Amino acid sequence: MFPQKSRIVKHMKRYGALYLMLIVPLAVLIIFKYVPMYGVQIAFRNYRITRTIEDSPWVGLKHFRKFIDYYDFWPIMRNTLSINLYSLMVFPLPLVLAVLLTHLPYRRFAKTVQNVTYIPHFISTVVLCSMVIQFTNARTGLVNHFIALLGMKPVNFMSRKEYFYPVYVISGLWHDMGYNSIVYIAALAGVSPDLHEAAIVDGASLVKRIWHIDIPSILPTFCTLLILRCGALLSVGHEKVLLLQNTLNLPCSEVISTYSYNISLNSSTPQFSYAAAIGLFVAVINLVLLTGVNGIVGRISGNSVW
Repeated sequence: MFPQKSRIVKHMKRYGALYLMLIVPLAVLIIFKYVPMYGVQIAFRNYRITRTIEDSPWVGLKHFRKFIDYYDFWPIMRNTLSINLYSLMVFPLPLVLAVLLTHLPYRRFAKTVQNVTYIPHFISTVVLCSMVIQFTNARTGLVNHFIALLGMKPVNFMSRKEYFYPVYVISGLWHDMGYNSIVYIAALAGVSPDLHEAAIVDGASLVKRIWHIDIPSILPTFCTLLILRCGALLSVGHEKVLLLQNTLNLPCSEVISTYSYNISLNSSTPQFSYAAAIGLFVAVINLVLLTGVNGIVGRISGNSVW
């Protein structure tokens, strides 16, 4: 027993600082992620802010049935999935940008492009949406000025529901593509230069080196991010949607998060239990999607989160 105790003491002396550093993130995880799970039971109760959770009557699956029976349930689900599926279509573009920046021969130009694409990430969502509304304005917008130069009629993008998804996705791509490419740039930096040198000696072109060296090297990173992204197919942040939303594009811009926000915080009679049930419903569906996509990607590529 004493030799075992001695090994533990030596281990703690050697790695004690690392365990000490672990305390803070572990405490944050427990306090802000696990402790709030106690409030999940609100979704199964008829909660009111004037009484405690324990004093609220238990109603079971009443709020879940209410959401599924809601007359706009399927349109809201369709809008949420449409936005996320549109976003998935452009998901590989940060990878393409990272590969191009890595192989640009002019490093100063590559750094400039990287900074230009990286900076928009620090623009707040409010400012971003204001810019989108101004640029797409039918009378004074920069986009419509360009359309007029091509001899076409101006388009009021924000009042045409068929343009909401493209505007939402393209503005998000401009906002986050440079920032999202950093992960892939870091992964490409770990690729051994010896592999490229050997391929050059064998006469491989740049395209072949990218396809046979770079892509396989960063495939695990790409698969992990893709799995996590697919695990959030029913999650769309309400901030940007609300800021771009108006009465004309409402049929295609009302998503689960905005509906939940309106009934819980933007209503004269807040329905906290109903909103909590919607949030739990989305979390469970996302968990099922995450597990399923993880298994499919793991079988196809051999790369999975777990």
